[in-house]
Amino acid sequence: MKELLARPGFLGTAATLGADLSQLMAMLFTGLFIIGWVQARKRLGHAHHWLMLGGMVSMLGFFTSYYLFRQLGVLAFEGKEGFGGSQDLYDHVFIPILTVHIILVIIGLILAVYMIILGFRAQQIVGGARQLRSGDLVIRKEKLLRIFLVSGGVLLGLYAVVGTRLGTDFSLRRFIVYLAGLLVVGLVLGIEKTIERFWPDGERRHRILGRLTMAIYCILFVTGTITYTMLYILYPGKIG
Repeated sequence: MKELLARPGFLGTAATLGADLSQLMAMLFTGLFIIGWVQARKRLGHAHHWLMLGGMVSMLGFFTSYYLFRQLGVLAFEGKEGFGGSQDLYDHVFIPILTVHIILVIIGLILAVYMIILGFRAQQIVGGARQLRSGDLVIRKEKLLRIFLVSGGVLLGLYAVVGTRLGTDFSLRRFIVYLAGLLVVGLVLGIEKTIERFWPDGERRHRILGRLTMAIYCILFVTGTITYTMLYILYPGKIG
């Protein structure tokens, strides 16, 4: 799979198939989330819930699989050989934008997991219509620990199944992907109690964090598109 992703792309640039696919999916998911945000503004609870749930689960599944198959071989860690521009442009434009992008990816991943959990916890069905439930929304520490342990078991199971299916031996990089996923779940659950103090009302919390998540995903698409353009259109270097 890694070799397949390293083949020439389909968008007519110097990008690989993996880079083109990643850019295309980023555009698709961003578009879906914008539609979901519009649905929320129009109080279309059912449509918003299922579109955002499906979109976020698909996004997490796609990008986790993508980086798993690439063995975390991201251009950010491969040095300047993937960038054909000047050293000054690389140091003062490309790297700062890429750094912001990576930081937002981590925050966006955490928010995606959290918003999926919050979406189920903060909703109610009244008269056949799905809507947010107002009032304090808290979770017991014992339940947080139970969720974390179950998530850990699921992730370790996936690691074993994927390793067997791919016919591969232990890989530290692949293990790091799953460990990072477990740490993200733990971080999400760990900050839950802190978030509860700021926004104890479940409805208000969902709306505020929903707007924040939407803004982050839009910025992610912009920074991702800029890095894609610089790497594969304006200043292509040696890639592969």
